Amino acid sequence: MRIHHLNCGTCCPVGGRLFDGKSDTVFGHLVCHCLLIETDRGLVLVDTGFGTRDIQQPTPRLSPFFRALNNIQLRREETALTQVQALGFDPADVRHIILTHLDFDHAGGIEDFPNAAVHVTAREREVADAQHGGAFVGSRRYRPQQWDEAQNWRLYPMGGGEQWFGFDAVRDLHGLPPEILLVPLAGHTWGHCGVAIRAAGGWMLHAGDAYFFRGEVGQGDYACPPALRGYQRMMEVDRAARLNNQARLRCLSREHGDAVRMFCAHDAIEFDILTGQSAG
Repeated sequence: MRIHHLNCGTCCPVGGRLFDGKSDTVFGHLVCHCLLIETDRGLVLVDTGFGTRDIQQPTPRLSPFFRALNNIQLRREETALTQVQALGFDPADVRHIILTHLDFDHAGGIEDFPNAAVHVTAREREVADAQHGGAFVGSRRYRPQQWDEAQNWRLYPMGGGEQWFGFDAVRDLHGLPPEILLVPLAGHTWGHCGVAIRAAGGWMLHAGDAYFFRGEVGQGDYACPPALRGYQRMMEVDRAARLNNQARLRCLSREHGDAVRMFCAHDAIEFDILTGQSAG
């Protein structure tokens, strides 16, 4: 397999380093870190960021509240569709989309790939359909307009499966090679999961929104800019589960960092480090 790292959406919230820990201007810099995986069963996307329809008609596909709060930069060149084409692939060859969860900044490009099966946990689809993602943000985070035309859904339980570095994992995703796993990581949403991929150089774990900042893993102490920490708390549905899974990821990064390369969905520094280091 060959893995390409894509930024499928840039957000520049007011707050600078209070959000990203590095910016010296008033605006922060967050990404929507997605993956394009070349497999012998077609192309596979992990998350989709914002799609072409989000660019064309941001209202009503995106919540005005989150558009303003995140200062979303809607750029056609950052859509997964445009980047797949720029890499020389036919978008029709994207046969699978694996979602960490169905938040607006992860699921916007689903309808750009009508040939793809959409893989997500059954719990995530259930709560998204019910708009049950937190009292205030539930109807704003989930935007059914982004996925209501998708027909080929593959839904998976949160529990069971085989063990993967101490985590319960769902193997044998329908139509996908066994080197790609869903790793349940509830807390940010009820059905949130990570996606683990075994390539020639070892394992990679796309942790989605299980953490937001590089300082939350890889070391003993927790570190996260205050505005980003507040955003995580606003978006969580189960604090105890989120913090427990974050602690488990921190332990994984410290004890098995040589075997598992971990990254989250929105840290621009992690994305910059991995960009251009496609694993084959």
